[in-house]
Amino acid sequence: MSLRIVVTVKYVPDATGDRHFADDLTVDRDDVDGLLSELDEYAVEQALQIAEDADDAEITVLTVGPEDAKDALRKALSMGADKAIHVEDDDLHGTDAIGTSLVLAKAIEKAGFDLVISGMASTDGTMGVVPALLSERLGVPQVTLLSEVSVEDGTVKGRRDGDAASEQLEASLPAVVSVTDQSGEARYPSFKGIMAAKKKPVESWDLSDLDLEAEQVGLDGAHTVVDSAAERPARTAGTIVKDEGEGGKQLAEFLAGQKFI
Repeated sequence: MSLRIVVTVKYVPDATGDRHFADDLTVDRDDVDGLLSELDEYAVEQALQIAEDADDAEITVLTVGPEDAKDALRKALSMGADKAIHVEDDDLHGTDAIGTSLVLAKAIEKAGFDLVISGMASTDGTMGVVPALLSERLGVPQVTLLSEVSVEDGTVKGRRDGDAASEQLEASLPAVVSVTDQSGEARYPSFKGIMAAKKKPVESWDLSDLDLEAEQVGLDGAHTVVDSAAERPARTAGTIVKDEGEGGKQLAEFLAGQKFI
């Protein structure tokens, strides 16, 4: 029986762009380019490696987001994933992590799964809670923050590296795992992979396909909201210390005044 792997990915604003909030205090995505979250590329890579070691496996990439989020799916498909699912609905605007986990869980259940793989966090929200929320909603074990992961005989195994020690963890399938940026460098899509991705199936679902109501998601259904936001202050000119015999002392006084020493 084929091992069904679902990889959750997110379309995020480019961290090198000029990011800011819209009038409703959600992230303004119109004025900045988007891309597949770098941390999710590691999840796709680990799914590909697991599939390569399995006798039979199928990888589905899943995202929740606006029309442009298809770009994240195409990147994952060009890396080697087999098919994609895009959940898009205008009522999803402003959905927080808890609401997103609800939508993802419904989509994962509808698609069917044995193993869900996520990145350790998204590069925009950086909350890192969605894998645990998915585990709870799906009613399956979670093995998170793995630097190494493998699947054998219906069990997922992995290594979690901490500051002082490493843990060896395992769970019976079905399960949810998340992987860190130490799990292995993600491969670059080849030209052949990019061309093949254009022919791979991408399904589009909305809230009605998942039996969800608008009130359960979006800003109205959010458990967390942004109350206020302010622009980052402009960078000011630095302090120049001219060394006329007292440079070292002045530098020490400056560092002490800033509580760096």
